[in-house]
This record gives sequence, structure tokens and C-alpha cells, in this order.
Amino acid sequence: MLDKIHWLGHAAFRIELDKTIIYVDPYQLKKDAPKADIILITHEHFDHCSRTDIENIHQSNTKILAAARVRSALSYSLETMSPGEKIDVGRIRIEAVPAYNVKRSFHPVSNGNLGFIIQVNQVRIYHAGDTDLIPEMDRIKANIALLPVGGTYTMDAREAAQAADIITPDIAVPMHWGSVVGSRKDAEEFQKVCSCKAVIMEIEQ
Repeated sequence: MLDKIHWLGHAAFRIELDKTIIYVDPYQLKKDAPKADIILITHEHFDHCSRTDIENIHQSNTKILAAARVRSALSYSLETMSPGEKIDVGRIRIEAVPAYNVKRSFHPVSNGNLGFIIQVNQVRIYHAGDTDLIPEMDRIKANIALLPVGGTYTMDAREAAQAADIITPDIAVPMHWGSVVGSRKDAEEFQKVCSCKAVIMEIEQ
């Protein structure tokens, strides 16, 4: 299943499931990036809601699902979600889950920022969004967890490892490093201390 997930740098991923191309937080994409069937946007910050990148991959039938505050940042038609909501797009289920800071003020819980669980058949992929280690993670069930490790705006490597301990995915992938914040050392630290299998992905060229 990991071969269906492409890390595009920072918190951006392209996920190909059931002949559907899903992007999460597209940012600094290649000009010839494949067009999107679904775009998921966790919150309105520029490195997660990039109008240039969304324009690059958007097509007439692209469905955009996003946190409520994204609406004012984009001119495209989109459907907003709140934590706890689920939307089915064909055979793919998208579940919105909370993402917020506990120790920091960058992403307050009142903003309604999101993480997403993407499910097809029995496979569940969790993109945590910009979040700290939060109590709601004890209700997350996922086979693959994409977790921020860069610190500053999100969990650091050790906090992300604690999140993985709670979620118990088959595979955990560190993200939110190597661009705006964080370095490969953060990803390697996460891999070192994570109790489950941790895979450091390379940016798709």
C-alpha cells in the first residue's frame, strides 16, 4: 500500500487509490503533476493551502474537501468539513478528525483545522495535519499514519513517536520536515524512537 502514497515534500502527498488521485495539502508541486480527483486541505496556511498548486492540479470535476477557514482563501467551489464528519466519494471514505496545538498558539482548536483519514476497503491512511499530540488520537485507527515531526508548529519527533504508540499503525511516515521547518535529522530521530515500523520517504522527483 505504501507504493500508492507519494510524498511531495513538507506535508504534501499524492495518494492513488481505487483509480482515484487524491492530494493532501498540495504545495510546491511540479508543473506536470497529475490532475486531482480529490483535494484535501487541512487548514488555510500558505504551505497547506497553496492557490498556485491547487490551480495546477485542479480540473472541472475535482472535489475539494477542506477545513471551514479555507473557504475564504480559495475561489474554487469546495465542501467544508468539521472534525467527526465523514464524506463518501465513490468507494473512498474521507473522515475529518481534529488537528490543533496544545502547547503552541499557531493552530488553536477553535480554528477547526483538520486531519484526514482516507479509507478504501479496509485500508485506512491518516494524515495528521498540523497538530500536537492531542487526546483525540486515542480514537484514531489507521494502517498508515503520516505524522508531522518538525516541531515549532507541530509535534516534534519524540512527540510524534508517542502519537504512533497510541495509534499503533502498521507503518508510520514522518512528514512536515525538510522545507518550511524541520530537517532529515528529525525524521531519523522519529524513526529511531518510534516503536512501530517507520519509513522515511523520499520526495518524489
